[in-house]
Amino acid sequence: MKKYLFLLLAFVLLFSYGCATKDYVKQQIDPLVDRISKLEARVSAIEAKVSALEAKSAEINDAKKAAAEAKALALEAKKCCDMDKFEALVKRAEEAAKRAEEAAAKAKKAFELQQKK
Repeated sequence: MKKYLFLLLAFVLLFSYGCATKDYVKQQIDPLVDRISKLEARVSAIEAKVSALEAKSAEINDAKKAAAEAKALALEAKKCCDMDKFEALVKRAEEAAKRAEEAAAKAKKAFELQQKK
């Protein structure tokens, strides 16, 4: 009987160790949530710029895809609970937002060149 009690106690201690508190999780996630909010704002601004151009060029389509990817990654990261996966998704979203900004700049330049012709 003592052997089973010892195994049960060891099992309980093994799985109860390492639980995160709400404050710790909040402390870890708050800075990342702020970053995601900034990313969402940047993506929204990019989508507005892309929509304003209204030209049917490949650069605009690339910018829309990159902005949508960045937004989807940011939303997925916001829902995520695993910190490593969360940070990886945030980095991917930042990269996608950067690609979207670059594609939007290319599209704007192409649109301006097309208007000069």
